[in-house]
Amino acid sequence: MKNYQRYRKGYYMPPVIALEWLRKEHPEKAPTWCSVDLRDGNQALIIPMSLEEKIEFYKLLVNVGFKEIEVGFPAASDTEFQFLRYLVDHDLIPEDVTVQVLTQAREHIIRKTFEALKGVKNAIVHVYNSTSVAQREQVFRKSKKEIKEIAVEGAKLLKDLTEEAGANYRFEYSPESFTGTEPEYALEVCNAVLDVWQPTPDHKAIINIPVTVEMSMPHIYGMQVAYISQNLKYRDAVELSLHPHNDRGCGVADCELGLLAGADRIEGTLFGNGERTGNADIVTVAMNLFALGIDPKLDFSNMPAIVEVYERVTRMNVHVRQPYAGELVFAAFSGSHQDAIAKGMKWIEEKDPEHWTVPYLYIDPKDVGREYDGGVIRINSQSGKGGVGYLMEQKYGLVMPKKMREDFSYYIKDVSDHRHQELLPDEIHDLFMQEYVNVESPMKLIDFLLKKEPDGVRAGEVHFEIDGKPLTFSARGNGRFDAISNAIQKNVGVAYTFGSYSEHAIDVGSTSRAMAYVSVADKEGKTVWGAGMDTDIITASAMALVSAINRMGNA
Repeated sequence: MKNYQRYRKGYYMPPVIALEWLRKEHPEKAPTWCSVDLRDGNQALIIPMSLEEKIEFYKLLVNVGFKEIEVGFPAASDTEFQFLRYLVDHDLIPEDVTVQVLTQAREHIIRKTFEALKGVKNAIVHVYNSTSVAQREQVFRKSKKEIKEIAVEGAKLLKDLTEEAGANYRFEYSPESFTGTEPEYALEVCNAVLDVWQPTPDHKAIINIPVTVEMSMPHIYGMQVAYISQNLKYRDAVELSLHPHNDRGCGVADCELGLLAGADRIEGTLFGNGERTGNADIVTVAMNLFALGIDPKLDFSNMPAIVEVYERVTRMNVHVRQPYAGELVFAAFSGSHQDAIAKGMKWIEEKDPEHWTVPYLYIDPKDVGREYDGGVIRINSQSGKGGVGYLMEQKYGLVMPKKMREDFSYYIKDVSDHRHQELLPDEIHDLFMQEYVNVESPMKLIDFLLKKEPDGVRAGEVHFEIDGKPLTFSARGNGRFDAISNAIQKNVGVAYTFGSYSEHAIDVGSTSRAMAYVSVADKEGKTVWGAGMDTDIITASAMALVSAINRMGNA
């Protein structure tokens, strides 16, 4: 590919750091989460959310469990300003929720931000300025000293205005474009800001290390975070925060390595919506912790409802393969995968183990509000007998014999292949009922009356309708099923060998129905299956036999 020579690494390696954090398997607990959907996410939408949509999204975030929510950039527009005022005026900020507002380190913008905060009890004022080499040289054309002074003056104004307001706001500082900044210089600026704020363990400041643009592999960012964490002043009085973007597709990895490296907090968006390629996907980061046995402190147990609100108010789509939330992330089309999942589900049901270990399913879909039926096992031309059989058993209570499952699965694969589409569970059930159950052409079983004789033999009459013509045959056999079979072979002129038989109830109670499965082999030895359903098990068995014979003639 041409032009690769134009690019070079735009990041800076930190000085020597302690690397013990790399030996950790995972964080010990969930970080503090801060949703920036209403600011960072909203500004990335083609059509920004209306006031009503932002309110609905805000309420969703509160219900999910976010305790810190960035509600906007109040000085950026009247809409942003009015949204915060609406939350205040309508008492929509719970006692345990802190709203966060963003402001550049510029005096008039900071003052406008504080106007919007009047009446807010719990707030984080997040101030930032760019510190990267490219921004210093190309945008601001200022020296390191001058850039640091912007940050310090902004920090002072935050402190002064908070004291004037008699408020107890918390402060956050971001060296924007951190990933393109020399780590030593970023540390110097952050420490200068902290010297102004003088945080304490009881009133912590937040230092946010943003991946404004991803420039390196995630382990480099991890080392940059570790360097800041290990050298930051007032460390026990600082929450070290991450704000990764996703330019290299590594936003989640940046979060995970940053947490190992010492970070305490993550700013991101649901499903990763944000500028350019997006922000860190909080759903994925949180659910990754969940899947490692760590309580994420966020509730995604009804993921479909969360997706519905998100897609409606943002006009964005959650991709069908989006981790944990996509429509198809738990779906298995492959026959071998379906078979393993079906067997794993059965094993879990029988053994009730302490931990989830089903093959191909990283977590239990029910933990995020997804159902197995039609969600995990998906049927198309690639599917196998295990998947079709599992679906029919779990959703419809139909426990076909193993060989019949195989026969039916080939039939379904052929239908799906010719239609060039996936088959939904109800379609598959309908096809089974139409093709295998109570097949009445050309021969239809009308009724039978078979009495037990002194020698134990059953004898009597069987009534049929064949090609529309009513016929009655004498029947005799060791049982009613045998008698009906003998009557057919003697009078209808069809030759077959009886194969296998099984039955079960498919409902509970006085109106329960029985399902019977029968296989027969024609004179060439080809096996054909039929099924019968009735409230009477003998009738169901006879209808299954008739279905198999009819299908044998239609094969």
